[in-house]
Amino acid sequence: MKLNELQPKTGSTKTKVRVGRGIGSGKGKTCGVGQKGQKSRSGVAIKGFEGGQMPIYMRMPKSGFNNKKFATVYTELSLGHLQAAIDDKKIDAKKAIDEDALVAAGVVRRKNDGVKLLANGELKSKVELKISKATKGATEAVEKAGGKVEIIVHEVAPVKKRGEK
Repeated sequence: MKLNELQPKTGSTKTKVRVGRGIGSGKGKTCGVGQKGQKSRSGVAIKGFEGGQMPIYMRMPKSGFNNKKFATVYTELSLGHLQAAIDDKKIDAKKAIDEDALVAAGVVRRKNDGVKLLANGELKSKVELKISKATKGATEAVEKAGGKVEIIVHEVAPVKKRGEK
């Protein structure tokens, strides 16, 4: 055996089809992709497209669990916004501030499932807060200013299963 006699195993390699080399090759002119339209051009990506009909994956009923319906949504309140409301005299810092007082003063638009205090900004006033949740940093900042944070626990009715009384 010599170097010029080396060949790959029969059937292990295939020659590439050379398209666009004349009508006699069988793959000339349109190169085997027909005429016109999106599919005759390069860069086609229409997986799951059914010619404008509603695709099967969209027609099928959806299953599985989604927590969105049961998720707890808190309205966020930063220390900076709270201090600005106190400075603008929207809120009286001497009284205890609860979620309803924040909504009535227009500091937060709505309380959703409760108000959560965030540590953004700086608090200079001594305040007593009654809210649903507060971050560790926000609690420390309120206590550093001489105030107090009381966490309110909202009782949520348990979700009943179908057919349960």
